[in-house]
Amino acid sequence: MSPATPTRPDTRYWVNTMSRDHVLLGVAGGFTQAGHGRDTRLRRLRRGDGIAFYSPRAEIGAAKPLQHLTALGVIADDEPYRVRLQPGSEPWRRRVEFEQVRAVPIRPLLPMLGFVTDEQRWGLPFRQGLFEVPAGDFGVIAGALRDAAGMDDAFSASGRTAER
Repeated sequence: MSPATPTRPDTRYWVNTMSRDHVLLGVAGGFTQAGHGRDTRLRRLRRGDGIAFYSPRAEIGAAKPLQHLTALGVIADDEPYRVRLQPGSEPWRRRVEFEQVRAVPIRPLLPMLGFVTDEQRWGLPFRQGLFEVPAGDFGVIAGALRDAAGMDDAFSASGRTAER
């Protein structure tokens, strides 16, 4: 079993929307943030919950869209914790045990995701930032990220070139 495979029968599944550069900082540090550093949404997560990351852009403010799923993990603590980055900046975080996966484009997965009810406006759910998804949808996302990790460097699970 991979580190990012939740095992509790009451496991919940989440998607967190953030730019890829912020996802990579979280992967390197073993954490996630949400809601511009507030703890309110992070308090809904429980140890063992699955979490996937969607990156609409590579960097905040980037003009070109990325629209990739970029990371996969499991919540590894019981409560949000606060970090002091600089005076006046003390965001809340949750510890995450990340799995080694490869980024995949989200568009090929849209028809398989039940929480996407309107493919014309598929991006609306992601504007919530951190949101819960059904187990089946999380399975589709996790499967695509894991499949891409096992494929040749030049290809994602959809057969398209994957971003690193």
